[in-house]
Amino acid sequence: MGNLGKRAVVLGGSMAGMCAAGAVAPHFDEVVVLERDEIPADAQHRRGVPQSKHPHFLLNSGRRSIEQIFPGYEEALIDAGALHLMPSLAAAHCEGSGWIPRQEGSMTMVYASRLLIERTLRAKLAEVPNIRVVEGVSVMGLQIDGDAGAGGRVRGVWIAGGEEGPDRRLLDADFVVDTLGRGSAVSDWLHKAGWPEVPVQSLDAGVTYTSQWFQKPADLPESWWWAHMSVMPTVEPGDHPPEHDFLCQIFPIEGDRVLVTLGSWGHPMPRKEDEFLDSVHKVRAPGFGRAVDLCEPISKVFVTKSTGNKRRRYDRLPNPPAGLVYVGDAICGFNPFYGQGMSSAAKSALLLKDKLADATAVDTPFVIDYLTDQCRLLDDIWTLALARDQGYANAEGTEIAPRWRQKLAYRASWPAFHHISATTREDPVVEEHFSRVFNLDESVTTFVKNPRVVAGLAWFAVKRAFGKNRLPLGFDSRADPPSDIWRDGVPHPGGRVQPLPKGTKPGAMTKGA
Repeated sequence: MGNLGKRAVVLGGSMAGMCAAGAVAPHFDEVVVLERDEIPADAQHRRGVPQSKHPHFLLNSGRRSIEQIFPGYEEALIDAGALHLMPSLAAAHCEGSGWIPRQEGSMTMVYASRLLIERTLRAKLAEVPNIRVVEGVSVMGLQIDGDAGAGGRVRGVWIAGGEEGPDRRLLDADFVVDTLGRGSAVSDWLHKAGWPEVPVQSLDAGVTYTSQWFQKPADLPESWWWAHMSVMPTVEPGDHPPEHDFLCQIFPIEGDRVLVTLGSWGHPMPRKEDEFLDSVHKVRAPGFGRAVDLCEPISKVFVTKSTGNKRRRYDRLPNPPAGLVYVGDAICGFNPFYGQGMSSAAKSALLLKDKLADATAVDTPFVIDYLTDQCRLLDDIWTLALARDQGYANAEGTEIAPRWRQKLAYRASWPAFHHISATTREDPVVEEHFSRVFNLDESVTTFVKNPRVVAGLAWFAVKRAFGKNRLPLGFDSRADPPSDIWRDGVPHPGGRVQPLPKGTKPGAMTKGA
């Protein structure tokens, strides 16, 4: 250890901060993580993680990245109560014309609350002997030697609070990682020190979502065979209740609990318990409301409107300061409704780990090289995040699409998604590639340019037009989701969902449940 310096400092103790700390730990004598909050010993919501009250997808690429930084993380998360499931068998999913057929698929996922995801990672962080977390600390600024024109370098961090009291003081550092999130002031500090303003890209489509926590009943009815229920917005034109435009989930987490979430683009969302339950019963699939009625509410209603996409283009600075990089929302924050944030941060941290392994110094050339490759990584995720949000006329920001493209995206995005989804149920090659896109293992650009994928989508369109598809396109959304498992185009009696056998790797090509 310590071949690149004595001390690295990570600004922020979030998921991004913990991943960054694990990534740099092998290369410095000491890693200090500065956290504003006081972290409770048990899993609790806190000010620094407002999204913890809502469902979180830790996508397979993100979980694998964390596993490479902290070996044993996946197993520890599942041992702590996370649910390892195959969504194609475990989820009752309503899209397009109704409930989709249930069948075995190639993708598995791990379901857990953000609280458990973070608590498990914090336990792994505590096992690394040269990482020290300092809580209750405010980051006040950076100590920079030199300037933008003379090869400036970050030499330390100005802090206040913590065990040493409220006075402002300097913490020396050979390397600094900014993981302070969307509200990071690092770009402002650099500008005051003489660097150009960091260009910012943004797009906010006015997505709002609201969640409430529930305890599942001890005795589930036969109709509740599923672990996860999702209801996509309607594709039907004409007048309909606003709730038919909602994207809705009953999301399973540890402890036999579920998070019930309603989200929309531009609609006002319920904020009180009675309003929430009223909306739940107006969802276009009545089975959604019937399931919620069986559960016991164990929280108030939580609402989030901070869902804009924001990207700071540090890669465009002509001469970035040495010894300073960025991970997570501090450089690129996505609409959290799409579940890309934690995985994007973990992938950036793993990239940093790999770059440091080959480095001889954390100088300006190192920073430029890291930012360049990180830019390529983020480009793919950024394109995917904006694909849907650009379709709304109410969208604001620098990345607003021309009106003709907004209309096209608005009209085509859900039908295109439903067609791809239906194709994956009959074409294993398209399914594999689409799963890779969903899990940020493959770019959406690569997906749409793949000749085999394009041919598969076109061939399914032909089969669908002539009624030759093997599986039904959907079942009546007004009824409960059917539990039958379809194999070779024939339904077989289904059963209750069970977690996958221990040792089955998340995201593996898995057949059978």
